[in-house]
Amino acid sequence: MSLPIIFCIDDDPQVLRALTRDLKSRYRTDYRIVSTSIVKEGLDSLVELKNKGMTVALFLSDQRMPEMEGVAFLEKAIKIFPDAKKVLLTAYADTRAAIEAINSVQLDYYLIKPWDPPEEKLYPVLDGLIEDWHTIFKPTFSGIKVIGNQYSELSYNIKDFLAGNLVPYQWLDVRLAAEAEKLLSANKLNGDDLPVLFFEDGTYIVKPGIVEIANKVGLTPKIQFDMYDVVIIGAGPAGLAAGVYGASEGLKTLLIERRAPGGQAGTSSRIENYLGFPVGISGAELTQRGTTQATRLGTEIISPIEVTSIQNNNGYKSILLDDGRTINTRSVIITTGVNYRRLEKKGIHEFTGAGIYYGAAMTEAAACKDKDVYIVGGGNSAGQAAMYLSKYAKQVFIVVRKDDLSSTMSAYLIDQLMGTESIHLIPNSEIVEAKGSDRLESLVIVSTETRSKEERPAGALYIFIGAKPFTDWIELGISKDNKGFLETGNTVKQNENFEKIWKENRDPYLLETSCPGIFAAGDVRSGSMNRVASAVGEGSMAISFVHQYLAEVK
Repeated sequence: MSLPIIFCIDDDPQVLRALTRDLKSRYRTDYRIVSTSIVKEGLDSLVELKNKGMTVALFLSDQRMPEMEGVAFLEKAIKIFPDAKKVLLTAYADTRAAIEAINSVQLDYYLIKPWDPPEEKLYPVLDGLIEDWHTIFKPTFSGIKVIGNQYSELSYNIKDFLAGNLVPYQWLDVRLAAEAEKLLSANKLNGDDLPVLFFEDGTYIVKPGIVEIANKVGLTPKIQFDMYDVVIIGAGPAGLAAGVYGASEGLKTLLIERRAPGGQAGTSSRIENYLGFPVGISGAELTQRGTTQATRLGTEIISPIEVTSIQNNNGYKSILLDDGRTINTRSVIITTGVNYRRLEKKGIHEFTGAGIYYGAAMTEAAACKDKDVYIVGGGNSAGQAAMYLSKYAKQVFIVVRKDDLSSTMSAYLIDQLMGTESIHLIPNSEIVEAKGSDRLESLVIVSTETRSKEERPAGALYIFIGAKPFTDWIELGISKDNKGFLETGNTVKQNENFEKIWKENRDPYLLETSCPGIFAAGDVRSGSMNRVASAVGEGSMAISFVHQYLAEVK
């Protein structure tokens, strides 16, 4: 496999030599360093690299070049290698242009010249960017191969699971990939056996379930302890934060996730208002960092395992899993988050997974190339998905019932959408029907003002409407509000049945449910802020209350 490339351009030969020298000193073993001082030559060489199947991991471009400014060069370069990280080299006087480039080209970092010493000012920055790039980079493949039909719901679920758990795989559409047919034929398989997963050791499994895949790739480790101090149910931002703080503070901590870590935030193409990331961070990157941190500190993570019930058992809690196992713990934190609500319109259910998806479904973005794509919903998640899909789709249409997005979406995101020519808003409208054969082919849209209908061709539909808490499985008399969110703290105390359900000689802790020792944090909690930062804060805060509760029951 050819080495990924670090590509640098600067019209000053002396600066370019110094930059190339420093890059080779650090990265020549694992990366090929390509440099040029001529813009046209650089762009031509990028096309050649693309045609050869090579990959650029990182661009470093000087801002002031006579042929073309660095920002303009990066705009052209990322059309060829859109996943490469982008760094602008600037003089102090050009920092304003660099800051503006954060939005115009999604600049990842800008370095002010000179960068001496590189051990302090260059390498730490590039190391972090390259590490992030590796989370989305798919090299020439020798690992898991997934063969299936692009518009199969089972194939979609498998891809979504692998991607969500950061398991690298290669997708081979049986209708398009010659290698798919060769593998099937060699193993005497046919279309009735799809989807099929081939593994690096030469084995394969036909029409596998998610648990079977998880066992095969080693995602379900054995439970280590007979009794835990705290079990966290749900590995979204709140759950991961609780895992980090629980383990770091010496608690025996277990984190259970029914699908893949990250929750809804983990599927976001870019989170731009999270503190400490001035150029934003993808949900996948944030999830990987959180999972790594929690694991390093000692949190056990098992996935994909679903909790079916929680029971009180002589002062501790018994958690029943869908595989029949039981886990004992002294306390529980529920961080199961929310699901997008179903769009109950004609044809939607029939084409779910076959052109219609709930949430970002980033695994399907490449299949939208040169197609018209529709998004239902006006929140930040919908806006982030529109920006991401615009890299692939011919046009992206956002369908909302309101006049505009101002009451539901952050201003910075609205500005980005309005500045993207291929993204269009369809206000005062709703989708009433999906049509197609074996996959989605068109949508019927009705105006909420005139009730006039229009049928439009559609390559895909992404749904981001409402938030339904994942709490149907929770019993034990734990109180919920009228929408199913878990009541905690003062909300429990305000419940008309408080005297009947709460028997402790104290008030419930701020994040404690109506069952002592069971806490809730993040979007699943009634009255939560529905923001990544607040979920992280609640997850870490819940551990503080766990400590107080455990001190009582010793």
